[in-house]
Amino acid sequence: MSTTERPIEGQYLPYYDTYIRHIPAGAAPLYMLEKLPDALHQAVGQLTDEQARFAYAPGKWTIKEVLVHVIDTERIFAYRALRMARNDKTDLPGFEQDDYVPASEANERTMSSILEEYAAVRAATIALFRSFSETQLARTGSANGGPASVRALLFIIPGHELHHLSILRERYFPAMS
Repeated sequence: MSTTERPIEGQYLPYYDTYIRHIPAGAAPLYMLEKLPDALHQAVGQLTDEQARFAYAPGKWTIKEVLVHVIDTERIFAYRALRMARNDKTDLPGFEQDDYVPASEANERTMSSILEEYAAVRAATIALFRSFSETQLARTGSANGGPASVRALLFIIPGHELHHLSILRERYFPAMS
């Protein structure tokens, strides 16, 4: 499976280019999905539950909310990839992240439960994408009112996580000092 072949314009909404650009040229996004848990654990694994309730500014998500958002988004994008890989041509709905975050009640959870869920979701995502053939990776569909391909979703999932890890490092952790 050639998972390093980048999706092309028109296989995803332009908004997602922000995430796809986080995947270096020639990098295998499936490999990144396998290695990102180490980076995530290094970044947040030692935080106490109280520290993980930190938001760098009023109205911003807490670290726990960011983590659950990453999990929720991965689940939704993997579900989209599954449907498209199975040649489902239904226009899949979008989701409103700003509604999901408070409804997740992330701040009421322990960091250990969040990290346990993250590991389970990641294992399922990796198994799903490993199962796809080249034909399935090339399949396209529609989500959130625009084009999407299975290959694009494979790049978007780790790119989305890298985006949020970058924000944690640039905005959250310096403000916690």
